[in-house]
Amino acid sequence: MSHSRLEFFDALAARASAGVLGAYSSSFSLATALLGSRERADIRALYAMVRVADEIVDGVGAEAGVDVAACLDAYEHAALAVMRSRFSPDPVLHSFGRTARACGFEEEWVRAFFTSMRADIAPRPMREEDFGRYVYGSAEVIGLMCVAIFVRGVEVAPHEREAMWASARRLGAAFQKINFLRDLGEDAARLGRRYYETPLSEEAKARIVREIRADLAAAEPGLALLPPRPRRAVA
Repeated sequence: MSHSRLEFFDALAARASAGVLGAYSSSFSLATALLGSRERADIRALYAMVRVADEIVDGVGAEAGVDVAACLDAYEHAALAVMRSRFSPDPVLHSFGRTARACGFEEEWVRAFFTSMRADIAPRPMREEDFGRYVYGSAEVIGLMCVAIFVRGVEVAPHEREAMWASARRLGAAFQKINFLRDLGEDAARLGRRYYETPLSEEAKARIVREIRADLAAAEPGLALLPPRPRRAVA
């Protein structure tokens, strides 16, 4: 069977996204094996776009001597453009665009993600409202996009979709807070980022752990509504 040039590029772009995931996260790459082939390809496409944006702000851009803010702005513009276009010359964004269009990603989710990435370029101590916005854009919207991937082509009642979205946000918030605690020292020393006060008091640690447990508990009901294979992968 012959394939068009565009179909050839689609396949190349999918391989590029898979390569990004495999290079950066072997454990997450293995976890995607629990998904069906279509969900796995879409998760790879989402991960690869997010990872490239992370790399722009986490040191690669500065090491290369580029204007990090301008580079991130250009990447956001290209990511939003490919959500409305059938082609991007960037294989990772091309793959992301196919997934975004097929799964119905909202542009607001992508804009919120880049807003949080932009906050990492020139970090400053976060107020409570800043923290909430950052977690939403850096983690919760990723959960929303994952749900959109998992229910693509599945008949879902509106109230069930809302429940899954709410759970995805709480699970994303929990994982992000866990990451903040795990990387507290490195974030402050290497990147100058302080998502929590440093040094962190025992009282503050206990409060954050309670928040994480509450997020995880709140996430359970909606996650139980996911289709079987994604539900097993998330669990």
